[in-house]
Amino acid sequence: MSSVLNLQGVSLTHSGQRILHDVTWATDSGQHWVIMGPNGAGKTSLVRVATGREAADEGEVVILGTPVGEHPVGNLATAIGLSSQSVASRLRPGQSARECVRTAAWGQTRSFDEEYEESDTERANDLLAAFGVGHVADRRFSSLSEGERQRVLLARALMTDPEVVILDEPTAGLDLGARELLLRALSEIIAGPRAPQLILVTHQIEEIPAGFTHAALMADGQVTHAGPIDEVLTGVNLSMVFGLPLNVTHADGRWHAHAPREE
Repeated sequence: MSSVLNLQGVSLTHSGQRILHDVTWATDSGQHWVIMGPNGAGKTSLVRVATGREAADEGEVVILGTPVGEHPVGNLATAIGLSSQSVASRLRPGQSARECVRTAAWGQTRSFDEEYEESDTERANDLLAAFGVGHVADRRFSSLSEGERQRVLLARALMTDPEVVILDEPTAGLDLGARELLLRALSEIIAGPRAPQLILVTHQIEEIPAGFTHAALMADGQVTHAGPIDEVLTGVNLSMVFGLPLNVTHADGRWHAHAPREE
C-alpha cells in the first residue's frame, strides 16, 4: 500500500498553548480512519495539519507522497475534500445548494466571475441526488434543515473527485433519523469501487459508520493509540482516553460504548 497522509514528529502551538505534541501518524491507501477523543484533544487540529490547511510548528507532513510545502498552490484544495462546520460558515447563506456544491470545483465557497462547464453542473446535481437532496438543489442553503445541510456539505466535499475526504463531526446537531441517513451514505461511499480515503473526526463511537478500517485515539494533543479499528476501540483504550470506565461492544457493523452501572 502507498502512503496517503504521513505526519512525523508534528507539533502545533496556538497563543502559547501546545495543541499537538510530537504526533506521528500515517494512513495508507485503502484505509478509512476514525479519529476519536474528548473535546479539546486536538482532533480537528490534527486533520487540518495533516491536509495542509494549517502549518505545523515542528515536524514533517507528507501528503500523497509529496511534502506539504511542495504541493502546487490550490492542488490540495481539490485533492482533499473537507466537510465541516468551518466550511459551512464560509458559504454564502443566500446561494443555492447547487452553488454550494459547484463552487468547490474552483476551490471557492461562493461564486464570483468564474465560468462553469456543463459537466460541473451535472456533477453537482448528480451528487446532490446521490445523497437524497436533489430536490433542494435550487433552495437557499440557509433554508435547509441541518440534515440537508450536512448532506450538501458531503456532496461538496466530493465535487472534485478527491483522493481524501475529511469529515469533521458531520453528525453534530442531527436528529436520529438524519444521522442514520448520513451514516448510511458514508457506508455506501466506502463500499464504492472508487472510494476516496475517508477520515472521520468524532467523539461519539456510535456515530462510526460500517466500513471504517482503522482508528486513532487522541488525548492532550497526542495520538495515544492507532491501528486496525477492532484493536484500538477497546474498553481499556477508551477508558484511558476518556478518563472513566467504559464497556465497548461491536454488533451489526456499529460500535457502542457505555459506562458500567455502579453496584
